[in-house]
Amino acid sequence: MSFDLAFSIKVFSALFAIMNPVVNVPIFLALTDGATPQQRRRVAVSAMVTVSIGCVVAAVAGAQVLALFGVSIDDFRLAGGLLVLLIALSMLHGAPSTQQASTDQERQGLDLAASVAIYPLAIPMLLGPGSIATMIVMGHSAADSGRELAFAAGLLAFLALLAVALLAAPSLARHLSPRVAAITQRLMGMILAAIAVDMMLTSLRAVFPALTR
Repeated sequence: MSFDLAFSIKVFSALFAIMNPVVNVPIFLALTDGATPQQRRRVAVSAMVTVSIGCVVAAVAGAQVLALFGVSIDDFRLAGGLLVLLIALSMLHGAPSTQQASTDQERQGLDLAASVAIYPLAIPMLLGPGSIATMIVMGHSAADSGRELAFAAGLLAFLALLAVALLAAPSLARHLSPRVAAITQRLMGMILAAIAVDMMLTSLRAVFPALTR
């Protein structure tokens, strides 16, 4: 098992782009509006536990779950790449991605301390279809190429950053202007689009070996 720094950075970048802590900090604060600092911390911890478990399960068991439905990893890589590309395009156009699709109606009547941590904060805002697809594809790629350590390092580094962002959200929000959030969203959209294209090309090369020549 070798350590591939470039692959580790790729995992970190993909997760940072698709979950985007910079954009999700204001959303986290909006969801927990009126909550006490202790309640906010509980929401942040619960959300992080949910996201961490979801990422690990998708990366470790995702390919096996797909096999039960007769779907190959290359089929899923192509579909997942297309899904991630659509999310990236919406980010480039400044629209909320499907990762962030929560509405005021969904938030009304929720017990902040008990409810928003799982839904809609952890699922689907942070751990949505794009994140799950990315974890399945990259987890399978890491296992196939012996880069599990690099994958784990990239995943842990991002989860640590996300935890810090959520726990320090009130302080960070004072330094995040709408312009900074918009610029970051578009930059992450570009990175995510490049990763999505790479996922689709890898799948197409597996299906059509002539493309590698």
